[in-house]
Amino acid sequence: MTELEQRCIDAGLKMTGPRKTILKVLNNSNHLSVEEVYEKAKAIDSTISIATVYRTLSMLDELDLVTRQEFNETFSRYDTNLDHHHHLIDLDTGKVIEFQNEELEKLKEKIAEELGFELVDHTLELYGRRIKKKKK
Repeated sequence: MTELEQRCIDAGLKMTGPRKTILKVLNNSNHLSVEEVYEKAKAIDSTISIATVYRTLSMLDELDLVTRQEFNETFSRYDTNLDHHHHLIDLDTGKVIEFQNEELEKLKEKIAEELGFELVDHTLELYGRRIKKKKK
């Protein structure tokens, strides 16, 4: 059983066949649109409907088991919420790179504290383009 499945069970969700399939897709991929989750799930179980995917992703989002991100696009992408990480989005390719940085974690806590706040939650998305190497 995966960590995500266990967290769903702990949240009181019944583990139906379609839900297990959708969780499998989410565990094996990152930053998928609803349509991408549907296509991958349908390849595993041809009986899954797009409505089931929408309902399941919405429920998982409400339970904070997945995160919904837009990355300045016209659609949402979904990712499991199992570890804390940030995103760097390549503006040329649309590729989403996940990263963790301990210095950044300390800095954001320090900033919040200096402003008189306890940091409860945050989202960090960086957008950029690859630096072209100069020819010698």
